[in-house]
Amino acid sequence: MSPTDCSELVDMDHAATTALCDESIAAMEPFLMGTDLTGRGRGRYGNPSGSHALARDAVRALDEAREQVATVLGCEPGEVVFTSGGTEADNHAVTGGMPPRRGTPVCSAVEHPAVLRPTQALGGATVAVDRFGRVDLTALAETVRTIGDGHTGGSYTGGSYTGGSYTENSRAPGVSVVSVMTANNELGTINDISAVAEVVRRHAPGVPLHTDAVQAAPWLDLRSVACEADLVSVSAHKLGGPKGTGALVVRRPHTLAPLLHGGGQERDRRGGTHNVAGIVGFAAALIAAARRRPVSVERIGALRDSLAQRLVALDGVTETIDRRKAPTLPGHCHLLVRGVVGEELLLLLEQRGVCASAASSCASGAIGASHVLEAIGVVDPDVAPVRLTLGADSTPAEVDRAVETFTVSLDRVRSLSRRGAVGGAR
Repeated sequence: MSPTDCSELVDMDHAATTALCDESIAAMEPFLMGTDLTGRGRGRYGNPSGSHALARDAVRALDEAREQVATVLGCEPGEVVFTSGGTEADNHAVTGGMPPRRGTPVCSAVEHPAVLRPTQALGGATVAVDRFGRVDLTALAETVRTIGDGHTGGSYTGGSYTGGSYTENSRAPGVSVVSVMTANNELGTINDISAVAEVVRRHAPGVPLHTDAVQAAPWLDLRSVACEADLVSVSAHKLGGPKGTGALVVRRPHTLAPLLHGGGQERDRRGGTHNVAGIVGFAAALIAAARRRPVSVERIGALRDSLAQRLVALDGVTETIDRRKAPTLPGHCHLLVRGVVGEELLLLLEQRGVCASAASSCASGAIGASHVLEAIGVVDPDVAPVRLTLGADSTPAEVDRAVETFTVSLDRVRSLSRRGAVGGAR
């Protein structure tokens, strides 16, 4: 297969990204190549920060998209802050903007790097998880209580940003934010955000709770599962929308200083000219995913179960998460494969037309130690992690091909390993 020929590939890495859905393409088309208000074929290209007809056309599109996103996410339109994606939304939620909130951010040990790294950069604390990757509620309570006990004063209720100046309400430093993801991007494990919220409100009243719902958004109804989070991050390209677009829900009374200072867009919460086409496509994809969810969850869950059952029947292959004991997203199948090098198995899978991954998809794609697996106690140099993730458009035929290819590739890599000749053979 040619390296540039992807038409025959089976995508088993939907957690990394998804193809644009038809609804998103149709919604964006008028803003990319349709007829503009002057009758010429330049697209509806107006800047919503202006005041003339072209700008007002963009504002109407932006307002409609904001209402659509708010409806699906279960918030008010004014609580939606459009961003460049999940990473920006996560960074904004953790830091509180620029300048950062005073205090100590807290997150679980298995968060996406977009949460974990800003937490670490601000001198924050991480909380242990159980064997399945769910945050340990007892440990969370102890962490926020310990940090809070080190200071005196009242709880945090936010601040205000007006006229280019941010004023923080008086409070003790303490905990600045708690961040626990709705569902883990590597394992697919789902956290009980309502239970997390109860712990935060009992031991750190007034402190904002953030949840990274990027992986959960295609599969779970965030109006219910994330309704008690004060800050919620989502990303368009994980659910059939365009890359480079996302949103952060900021529920009242919490406020944020802008992370990106500029022209005061997004009610002074995020400077920069809006990506109108991307935002419109994001809203359309979010609506489409919500509409299809009842059917796709059942169908894809059954396909995932079939995939997992057939692969764990192979010698030395086990599921990382016992789904009888911990709920996971319907598209995630995370495996541990004994006696192989992960990079070699993934290479052979790709050479035979199946795309999978070892963990999350960041940076160059190079495979390194997974902080998620380390956090759940899965550290064995003789065991390779493999993540197969299905999407809403995955088919039984693709699952069949993935199983067949995985079986052949596993036999091949073990054979080559025994002969000391792994690498490059097709």
